[in-house]
Amino acid sequence: MTSTPDIRASELKQPMDIAEYLFRRLKQVGVQSVHGLPGDYNLVALDYLPKVGLDWVGSVNELNAGYAADGYARIKGISAMITTFGVGELSALNAIAGAYSEFVPIVHIVGFPSTASAKHGLLMHHTLGNADYNVFAKMSAHISEVVAQIEDPTAAGILIDNAIRECYVRSRPVYITLPTDMVQKKIEGERLKIPIDLSSPKNDPEQEDYVVEIVLKYLSAAKNPVILVDACAIRHRVLDEVHDLVVKSGLPSFVAPMGKGAIDETLPNYGGVYAGDGSNVGVRERVESADLVLSIGAIKSDFNTTGFTYRVSQLTTIDFHSNWIKVKYSEYNGCRMKGVLRKIIERMGTLNIQPGPVASNKIPAHVDTQDETITQAWLWPRVGQWLKENDIVITETGTSNFGIWETRFPKGVTAISQVLWGSIGYSVGSCQGAALAAKEMGDTRRVILFVGDGSFQLTAQEVSTMIRRGLRPIVFVINNDGYTIERMIHGMDAEYNDIQMWKYLDLVPAFGAKEGQYKTHKVQTRSELEALFGNEQFSSAPYFQMVELYMPKKDAPAALKLTAEAAERRNAQV
Repeated sequence: MTSTPDIRASELKQPMDIAEYLFRRLKQVGVQSVHGLPGDYNLVALDYLPKVGLDWVGSVNELNAGYAADGYARIKGISAMITTFGVGELSALNAIAGAYSEFVPIVHIVGFPSTASAKHGLLMHHTLGNADYNVFAKMSAHISEVVAQIEDPTAAGILIDNAIRECYVRSRPVYITLPTDMVQKKIEGERLKIPIDLSSPKNDPEQEDYVVEIVLKYLSAAKNPVILVDACAIRHRVLDEVHDLVVKSGLPSFVAPMGKGAIDETLPNYGGVYAGDGSNVGVRERVESADLVLSIGAIKSDFNTTGFTYRVSQLTTIDFHSNWIKVKYSEYNGCRMKGVLRKIIERMGTLNIQPGPVASNKIPAHVDTQDETITQAWLWPRVGQWLKENDIVITETGTSNFGIWETRFPKGVTAISQVLWGSIGYSVGSCQGAALAAKEMGDTRRVILFVGDGSFQLTAQEVSTMIRRGLRPIVFVINNDGYTIERMIHGMDAEYNDIQMWKYLDLVPAFGAKEGQYKTHKVQTRSELEALFGNEQFSSAPYFQMVELYMPKKDAPAALKLTAEAAERRNAQV
């Protein structure tokens, strides 16, 4: 029996299979490696990856793959992952939700049953047995900027291009279904000659100039203004503008916890982390006494503000965001911060400057210098002394996320954490993705992970993928015997906050690392950590390294204790 010729395809100038077109578009926007897991609904599509020059990164489960795609996107600007219908995609949704929450652009491609199977409601495997093939897409719609269901070749190119553009511009995940019978359908390949426009829409010039004029009026009149930078400045790509504003203005400049790394922390006017009651020494008083706060990309979540102890009045605040500006109580929707910030920098005159605190990595005076115990108060400033320029530092939800507030970074350090979504175990997968992205970019940057033992146990298998891909992170597993962040909130001695003690360092060879291609270290005292930090081979990160770092079970950074107390009070409210 002969197949019916595709008359529509014969009219195409450059016929190309949909899967090839999709993957070539991903490559054009900077994706080199695609994360995910194989499943029978995506297998044929996966065959196209090597054809277009993309690398496949098979993780050990979809959740880890999603975390890895998140870390990859935070370094390269966008990422992609492929799962299979139902069982695969649902396993990834926690990671995708985290990316949506924290503005991380991931293209999530789902291998889908054939359009004929869906049309006729066949009881295929991985369905719920109710003939509803759209139920999983509906779930993803709530945590995706765009849902693109490819059911007709004539619309496929437009749907793909729009999804990738929205993913990048809005810095959030998108969801694309690729049915098995659509993989090899032909579409117009000539579209690839015109790159996807990834530029953000321009502001209305008249509105932009008006907003700039108002901001400059308040800024020039202020007696002691400050700059406060947060995560959305990173996600929405205004770091060049932030740097130029901080340098040219000379104003005391601070970051929120999620904004760590957004400012060059070696600048003389960088003052540290502002997080309400959990702020670095002297920072809360300086920020809250300012008569004007230029707040760039703020995310005022509980963990980002030490339990909503953020005390800056809207009457003294100018908020800059990706698609709106708020000057005190006047809001300008559709006015994007990038253009406004650039004009403020260009037109800004001499400002009134009252100096602020200067961040440092000095060990606090109250820390006993004779004690060999590795405490939270001692560790994080000491880590700051050991870090190098351009390191990538990943911290897990828990003591590491809060401890890193006390670390002053060298120039060019990139910080990765998940303060808002806060899914424990995130950092291990994210480390894999970030290390892979840095490797692809030809960077010599070290990738350094700090993760608690409880969190590590959730996603430890991703160490296997790091070894398989020849990645060289330095992984610090903080052995403090359980879920410390949960202990601080409630149940200090409760059994549900305990974990099984693992032989963490034995996992590296168990996951297949070959002798001479990795090294492990057990560190129980400050002297041992000092010796490790002083070891040039260790610090050069020549191969995969894991450090088991022993810390007291009930010790936590001061900011975590304050945040946990606030969380427990709020959880108890009626």
